[in-house]
Amino acid sequence: MQDDAWSPPPVLLTVDLVILTLREGRLCVLLVERGEDPFQGMPALPGGFLNHAGEEILDAAHRELSEETALTAGWVHLEQLAIYGEVGRDPRGRVVSVAHLAIAPGLPEPVAGTDAMDAAWVPAEAVLSGEVELAFDHRRIVTDGIERARTKLESSALATAFCGELFTIAELQQVYEAVWGTELDTRNFYRKVQAVEGFIVPADSGRRSTGGRPARLYRAGPKKVLFPPLIRPVPSTTEKGTREEGE
Repeated sequence: MQDDAWSPPPVLLTVDLVILTLREGRLCVLLVERGEDPFQGMPALPGGFLNHAGEEILDAAHRELSEETALTAGWVHLEQLAIYGEVGRDPRGRVVSVAHLAIAPGLPEPVAGTDAMDAAWVPAEAVLSGEVELAFDHRRIVTDGIERARTKLESSALATAFCGELFTIAELQQVYEAVWGTELDTRNFYRKVQAVEGFIVPADSGRRSTGGRPARLYRAGPKKVLFPPLIRPVPSTTEKGTREEGE
């Protein structure tokens, strides 16, 4: 007696986007309010199913970036983050998500589209702490996305993706402080940044007034890998204990 012919199990594929930017010096993540079940009315990451079987995953990520938020991807840093496919993560069936991390400076107020009722920038800490509860396993995805950004700031030029075309070293330091969630010594930071040849280069457009002495302007340099790396400070025992109490 022969076994029945095998057929592949039905699996649906989605893309989800962890979109990060700085707003008023705070690291923020873009969330949408779901307009339909499951989890109707709950905050979630922008994303959705593939349009058709022939759609490339990266194309779907760019499309969702535009459809869900009315943001264009032309000047947004976009990279694949991870794949999430645990059984039971979606009540609609076996759904696998290919999550992406997107970063850009000074992103505007979002406009919800397609199946989202609303969209808003939310402080990342509110998501990490659980103060804002997300649909599906999206809190885990946000946590992974922020940790990816924090880690890459140490060894890559990713921090410049949070800045405009021209920026000061003080503004670059603000990126590191917002993403890492810790204050940095200004002189030490300046010395370390200047020690990485090709990380940032002086701009030709002079200086920017900051209320005191005009600050020199820089732009992203050609180097994408930082050596020596900018190592993230280890939280003090007091800071770590306070953070764990809030979790």
